[in-house]
Amino acid sequence: MTIYVGNLSYDAGEQQLTQLFSEYGEVTSVKIVKDMNTGRPRGFAFVEMADEASADRAIEDLHE
Repeated sequence: MTIYVGNLSYDAGEQQLTQLFSEYGEVTSVKIVKDMNTGRPRGFAFVEMADEASADRAIEDLHE
């Protein structure tokens, strides 16, 4: 299941997101979206987790 993560600090890294979400289950990928022209982060990312139950728990606990 892929989770949209918004309102990220521009300093947030893929390693930080992986560590945070791995507390809820296996993280299969993290993609921080970057501006095509500048290469700077745009403040959101997508985190893919191995199973839906883990993703649901992460969403519930980390929302807001």
